[in-house]
Amino acid sequence: MKIALDVDGVLADVIKSWLNYSNTIRPKISKLDITDWDFWKKFQINRYDFYAELNSCWKNWNSIPPTEENLSSVTKDLSNLGQVDIVTARESSTDSFVKNWLNHHNISYDNYVSVVDGPMKANLDYDIFIDDSPLNARSILQHNKKIILYSQPWNKHILENNIHRISNLSDAIEKIKII
Repeated sequence: MKIALDVDGVLADVIKSWLNYSNTIRPKISKLDITDWDFWKKFQINRYDFYAELNSCWKNWNSIPPTEENLSSVTKDLSNLGQVDIVTARESSTDSFVKNWLNHHNISYDNYVSVVDGPMKANLDYDIFIDDSPLNARSILQHNKKIILYSQPWNKHILENNIHRISNLSDAIEKIKII
């Protein structure tokens, strides 16, 4: 079995780091206020500024918190089910920072795969995708592949029947066994 595991929003809570920065230069936003994938529109933030700032957060990779405790042991357990690859959409300039973060948190994975745009993940040869992006989830479903959606405020509105939702990464282990 081949499992594609996302980083931002699933393993790394990079939005917290971005909020820490953004809240020093803009009106305050909380994580719970981010109810849509393209939330920057609602807050009148330029898309390119948002992505540049998010990428910049990775330069301080050691300040990015994990989404939950025990990710190291959970990713080891996932690896017992099959090949686990980190599959992420990002600018290649941040890859080394992300790899440093993964190593620092002892995240178990076999390969590191980076794509230019999130929905492109669906074109890759994986049995199961674990992601937080509603855009990626829909693209993966359109390719008749299995998606486990890691719950975040920006994907709560996604209710498709074929989406398996989890609140903790450890829940993915049982989901994978039954889907």
